[in-house]
Amino acid sequence: MSKFNLNNSYKAVVIGGSAGSFQGVVKILSQLPKGFPLPIIMCLHRLKHVRNGFVEALSIKSVVQVTEPHDKENIKKGSVYLAPANYHMSVELGLHFALSTEEMINNSRPAIDITLGTSAFVYKDKLIGILLSGANKDGALGMKHIHDRGGLTIVQEPSECMIDTMPKAALAVTKIDHVLKVDQIVEFLKELDKQYR
Repeated sequence: MSKFNLNNSYKAVVIGGSAGSFQGVVKILSQLPKGFPLPIIMCLHRLKHVRNGFVEALSIKSVVQVTEPHDKENIKKGSVYLAPANYHMSVELGLHFALSTEEMINNSRPAIDITLGTSAFVYKDKLIGILLSGANKDGALGMKHIHDRGGLTIVQEPSECMIDTMPKAALAVTKIDHVLKVDQIVEFLKELDKQYR
């Protein structure tokens, strides 16, 4: 019995983060169980003019290769996806990605709210949303969408964040199931993995 009360009905994990989240993401990806069964969909704020190096830096540390999906690319189990620089990344019915260069939201493109919100629409109660350190409120509404559609919500413990604006904004607008430090998020994902073995 998982201490997080988990089961094997989840179909995807979506992660949002901004300022101060990079180290947390690296730790999560580097300690992911080999053969982790679910797709991990990540939207991280990044400098729009720096296209190279970011994915490579994550992939070096990650157990699973991190890729930036193409428009209409299918979402596969056990893969890790990162929203490309300067593109909004949506999840669409039929389990594929859509990329767009529409207006910035919360001064951000990619906007975390778009990735989390569209993931919630598609995966409903089969989605786990994780929001890490960040300096603005992007992601808070996305976490609300995940909760409202029956998904499971996690934010990084604000006291651990380099900048706590993002998790605090989510806590202010919706019910969050777990407030965890990064090490506990890693433990959560390991517990989740066991449910599929």
